[in-house]
Amino acid sequence: MGKLGLPVPPGFTISTEACHLFYKNKKKLNLNLIKQINKEIKIIERDSKKKFGDLKNPLLVSVRSGARVSMPGMMDTILNLGLNDQTVEALAKKTLNTRFAKDSYRRFIQMYSNVVLGIESYNFEELIENYKLTKGVLLDTELDEFDWDNLITDFKNLVRKKTKKEFPQNVKDQLIGAISAVFLSWESNRAKIYRKLNQIPSEWGTAVNIQSMVFGNMGDDCATGVVFTRNPSNGEKDIYGEYLINAQGEDVVAGTRTPQNITKKARINSKQKQLSMEEAMPLVFKKLKQILFKLEKHYKDMQDVEFTVENKNLWMLQTRSGKRTAKSAVKIAVDMVKEKLISKKEAIMRIN
Repeated sequence: MGKLGLPVPPGFTISTEACHLFYKNKKKLNLNLIKQINKEIKIIERDSKKKFGDLKNPLLVSVRSGARVSMPGMMDTILNLGLNDQTVEALAKKTLNTRFAKDSYRRFIQMYSNVVLGIESYNFEELIENYKLTKGVLLDTELDEFDWDNLITDFKNLVRKKTKKEFPQNVKDQLIGAISAVFLSWESNRAKIYRKLNQIPSEWGTAVNIQSMVFGNMGDDCATGVVFTRNPSNGEKDIYGEYLINAQGEDVVAGTRTPQNITKKARINSKQKQLSMEEAMPLVFKKLKQILFKLEKHYKDMQDVEFTVENKNLWMLQTRSGKRTAKSAVKIAVDMVKEKLISKKEAIMRIN
């Protein structure tokens, strides 16, 4: 996407080769790799004009897996990495938005503790739910900076209780822990079963993508969403997807809040009251639509795309060929031949 000139946050990829080395090296990252990672972080610092672990303008990164084929929900992701007790204060000062900074920190503690330290997510969700009950509110968005502050303390106590250690404050240690955890998730039970069901060779390994964070949870001019370039259930040539205002990617897939439709047409069809992205953010929607057209033309297949809007700026996070039903697979293949995107032979080869 970067090569196509699309707005992609600066980042780098650790290749699948490093995954093989990791398993050969008794599930540890070797020193040579750590040196290369530090060098690449410096390049992101230069491009984003932020510094990793800085007490004035901290750089936060996301750590995502990147398998050769799409394995939805099988591999782990960690957002907001680079936050600790000090950088969270720096982020609050820099953005003049303390609630956003604290919300990002509690999300990071929650994700990191789950993915890297192996503490089940429900432990944290339970703390949030109980807190909301005592405060008499329904939604996470109704909690303010002081609430998140109290929950951060509870979260850290939970980590101490479960692991007999403090939550890691050194940002470089956090990064090494997160990368190792993504490599380890390749051999998790759910990933193994998924590979078996879908005939994916286990020797492929996974890559790790590290990107500068963009935030969909800074306020009402921010959003995050998932969108298909065509409808995956019936194959219609309509943009299809969901988004949430003032949220991060996990919120859309985790089911903690009900997402809104991307298009006005889909909103009317589903009889939803809440505004679609097309209505709420018309300029961003227009830009997204142009990018989706470009991606489909480039990859010559229906795309499943993740995006974030930070202060009305659209950022593309990832794209892959989208999963679809049998009915829509046939329709999309036939339509793409008619649109001269692919040949008849390619269309037939696509149907399993």
